[in-house]
Amino acid sequence: MGIFFPYKSVGAFLLAAALACSQTPAPLSFEVASVKPAGPLNPGAMQAGKMPRIGMKVDGAIVDIGSFTLKDLIRTAYEVKDYQVSGPDWLGNPMSAERFNIQATLPEGATEKQVPQMLQTLLADRFKLVVHRETKDHPVYALVVAKGGPKMKEAEPDPPASSTPTEPAEPKKGETVIGQGASQVRISGNMEGGKGVTMQGGPMGQMRMSMADGRMHMEASKANMTTLAETLTRFVDRPVVDMTDLKGNYQVVLDLAMDDLKNAAKAAGMGAMMGAPGGDGKPSAEASEPAGSSIFTSLQQMGLKLEARKTAMPVIVIDHLEKTPTEN
Repeated sequence: MGIFFPYKSVGAFLLAAALACSQTPAPLSFEVASVKPAGPLNPGAMQAGKMPRIGMKVDGAIVDIGSFTLKDLIRTAYEVKDYQVSGPDWLGNPMSAERFNIQATLPEGATEKQVPQMLQTLLADRFKLVVHRETKDHPVYALVVAKGGPKMKEAEPDPPASSTPTEPAEPKKGETVIGQGASQVRISGNMEGGKGVTMQGGPMGQMRMSMADGRMHMEASKANMTTLAETLTRFVDRPVVDMTDLKGNYQVVLDLAMDDLKNAAKAAGMGAMMGAPGGDGKPSAEASEPAGSSIFTSLQQMGLKLEARKTAMPVIVIDHLEKTPTEN
């Protein structure tokens, strides 16, 4: 014998079920969050080795973000690159843009992987950020393997990871520390007198840099091709996208001419520090083929090359954004 539901009860049941299925889960948010101005970057102090605290560190339930611009926060929240954020002109220059320090607490049970989603909520609440997503054709350089194949040495394998996490050591005398947590980089040495600089802790393993004959010589002990492409992006006038299909890590050697270094400073908004016109960090739509640059020569020696192309790329488009956050 079947079970009989009155017509009105069935309608109410179906309506309730439909509403339950259509409800959107509440957006993830920090339990508490404090947003404070960090003050502008000081080029003079940076040249003297006094680096500001820049970066994001997640320690247990505490999220500590130091000296991030709004563009830094947006690209971190939406997990995209700088060139995938389209917004007002004032957003682009990292030297003149307002910077913020954020201290936040994760809700119980939340993980570090959920921090970007919580940043999205914070930006919407505190800076009234409204965005939409688009896919646009974008000029890029494709990093590809040259004829004859790759000529790089594979990186040495990493030593076994310690089962006991250790606190980062205090900076040694003459050592500069940039960033926090896993993104922390330690710099020692001096470019003056040809002594060179050593960087530890970055995505390219140990790096050594020295200046000679107006060029910077850079050696990295460990780099995958995605990381190499991201590094090259800083020195050319459009994004570099890895299309090599090479897996694993390799030893990388780059020789950078002064023009390459000025391009990097210009893209970062620090052109005045290098004697180059200031830039807004935006890639050029009419980028030139870098065949004559020292970067192209270095890549050639590693069995790689750059090819100018256009490719479809997801973009975060800012519809509305306030420069100043609401009060804590």
